[in-house]
Amino acid sequence: MKYDLKNNKYFRWGLTAFLTIAASICFYYLLFHGNSIKAGFHTITGILMPVLYGLVTAYLLTPVLNYIETKLLFPLCRKLKVKENKKRNSIVRGIGILITAFLFIALIYSLVAMMLSQIVPSIVNIASNFDTYISNFTKWISKIMDDNPELGSQITFLIDKYSVELENWLNDTVLTKTSQVIMTVSLSVINILKGLWDFIIGFVISIYVLASKEKFAGQAKKMAYAFFEQKSANRLIKSFRFTHNTFIGFIGGKIVDSFIIGCLCFIGTTLLQTPYAALVSVIVGVTNIIPFFGPYLGAIPSAILILVVDPMHPLNCVYFVLFILVLQQFDGNFLGPKILGNSTGLTGFWVIFAITVFGGLFGILGMIVGVPIFAVIYAAIKAVVNTFLRKKDLPVETVKYSYLKNIDEEGFHQLDSRLQRDHEIKDQVDFEQNKKDQEEKNVGEK
Repeated sequence: MKYDLKNNKYFRWGLTAFLTIAASICFYYLLFHGNSIKAGFHTITGILMPVLYGLVTAYLLTPVLNYIETKLLFPLCRKLKVKENKKRNSIVRGIGILITAFLFIALIYSLVAMMLSQIVPSIVNIASNFDTYISNFTKWISKIMDDNPELGSQITFLIDKYSVELENWLNDTVLTKTSQVIMTVSLSVINILKGLWDFIIGFVISIYVLASKEKFAGQAKKMAYAFFEQKSANRLIKSFRFTHNTFIGFIGGKIVDSFIIGCLCFIGTTLLQTPYAALVSVIVGVTNIIPFFGPYLGAIPSAILILVVDPMHPLNCVYFVLFILVLQQFDGNFLGPKILGNSTGLTGFWVIFAITVFGGLFGILGMIVGVPIFAVIYAAIKAVVNTFLRKKDLPVETVKYSYLKNIDEEGFHQLDSRLQRDHEIKDQVDFEQNKKDQEEKNVGEK
């Protein structure tokens, strides 16, 4: 006789109790021994870092490979009338990977060459002439104080107040920890070399991932249908596809947008004859990857650098700030929307919220990937809420709840009937506009 454990209530009670006790033990260990878990996590990630580099690199290069294959290689094969078979697809994949790898290496080489030829000499020049810049800046401050006695007295008071504390900090903290600074720098160099080696191994791994990306995707879908019900597996795959489109659309678009902004900044600063145009442009371009706060994070230190380097001509700093404001307006109102579109579906408030939260948790990386991550979370919550509303036969449009007083058997009651009429008029206008656009589209297709 077959014993059915699945429908046995004692078995279910025992399983529930076991899982509850196991979860309690895990929570206790996580709460009071979190450092051990953190150390183990760092050890595992350190071992798997080349694999992580490889997966991330392959993920970022996948759109490039797909474009090369679908827009260049496969059309070329059809034009040359090459018969479609497995061997042809393998050759196309190999050529596509070679072209993608060549473009990636060329990009890395260009960035390194620019750093060695422009950025590194600029940094060395700043370091070697730092005393001169500080002296010129001090003279400029002294001139301002001579022209404004009241401001000069306030600055002198502040200097006298905090100079003793600054001297004590330098003597007690900085000078006594010189050996620690040297050790930290040495460890940083070692970590950079180790990271470079992990990146090289990761690049090799990414080649293998790109070569078999369809197979890996098929295996993942196979596991989804094996472990979940068909409906749940379909929903899971759809969610992953949405996550992928959100991430690749936002990250890829931001990289392209920031590259264009960096080039435009270099052209503008060169025409304005701003000091260290290449270094400033790289700072502005790199920080522009961070949504919302990025332009300010790049513009503020760049403006301070320009002012310190050439304090006798403060208008250069003013012109640079005005140029950055115009450039960011162009990016925010024209270039960014053209490239990114509405890839996240988030309003300005939620973008700032995501950057603040994820930036506080994960630093600069969190500020970059926080927006697409939160966009996925936001979409998931929205889908769940809409599902429950539909089950209750309630509308899912947010505008219908904006001025809601209550819902009863008679339907929706709005706080202000005038506002309700305004929304009804707006809905009617939108409907007419959509109808007109559809008619124009049909005429165009004919």
